[in-house]
Amino acid sequence: MLYNKLELKYHEGGLTVQESVKYWIRAALIAALYVAITYALQATSFLPAQFRLAEALTLLPMLFPEAIWGIGVGCFIANLFSPAGLIDVVLGSLTSLLAAFITYRYRWHAIGFLSPIVLNALVVSAYLRLLAGLPYWVTAIGIAASEAVVVLGVGVPLVLYLRKWLQS
Repeated sequence: MLYNKLELKYHEGGLTVQESVKYWIRAALIAALYVAITYALQATSFLPAQFRLAEALTLLPMLFPEAIWGIGVGCFIANLFSPAGLIDVVLGSLTSLLAAFITYRYRWHAIGFLSPIVLNALVVSAYLRLLAGLPYWVTAIGIAASEAVVVLGVGVPLVLYLRKWLQS
């Protein structure tokens, strides 16, 4: 499959200059898209009632390893103006970066699809508990539900379409 060929290129002998440029451009485009979607839908992208449509992009590492950095940087930039402040910038971004890596590592397995949902629910609800005194499990379940709608409802069709397109 295509992603196996890409993985071999990344791990055996490195990338050519042209491939390296494409790699970093794709990472930057993913980051920019994440930021643009988050800001365009800012009212629903932050705090406990978040419905962050940009999270659909968190499955892109299944196809593109460079999406790990695109998601991490995109989330970092998007969270710079989060009402939750610096803790969201740091912990939210690291959570998304870790979820993107796990998605890449376990691509096309349940763990890969579920990592953004579970990690965001557990980590984001923990710091919202500390910052705003919100009930942990209620917040975690709410975040998990909204993440699941976005990741599974939008992200899965997106990566399936892109995989088919890349293979044609």
